[in-house]
Amino acid sequence: MKSLDGKSLEKAFKLFDSGDIDQIEVGTTHGLQQIHLYLFQDLYDYAGKIRTVNISKGGFRFANALYLNEILVKIEQLSENTFEDIIAKYVEMNIAHPFMEGNGRSMRIWLDMMLKKSLHRMVNWQFVDKTLYLQAMERSPINDLELRTLLQAHLTDQTNNRELIFKGIEQSYYYEGYEKDEDNQ
Repeated sequence: MKSLDGKSLEKAFKLFDSGDIDQIEVGTTHGLQQIHLYLFQDLYDYAGKIRTVNISKGGFRFANALYLNEILVKIEQLSENTFEDIIAKYVEMNIAHPFMEGNGRSMRIWLDMMLKKSLHRMVNWQFVDKTLYLQAMERSPINDLELRTLLQAHLTDQTNNRELIFKGIEQSYYYEGYEKDEDNQ
């Protein structure tokens, strides 16, 4: 496990505590860039910037950087009317993987913002098993039913519950292989 970078985690908490989250565009590429910049501006010089090189993870190649801007325009136009629509949009953004690093942590906040706006729900991430989630995400480009089923089982209407939001953020970092240092607990 990687040691948790306390700075970006603190920024994630601040995003909600400060109310800055309410200034972020919901469901847009620009909104996702705003989240990414907010979380990582002190860590990466490319924070909030769309990548210009190709990347892959575990043998999966994400969207080609040459076409990424056009792909992001198409993703942004996808519907956010139903739970199924929102998950499909989330999956497409994951395939695009617009940033060099920090995609998952930024996109889970982005997903919850869409769910909150359209359905008055969000995912209670603390109950979403890491292994099941990562496997479902890996298979989601072929079929997102497994991911939809997993996340739908953990939807909550407690969209303003600070403790629930913060536990979800911590879980989001755990999904990416980060763990708390003794100093950060």
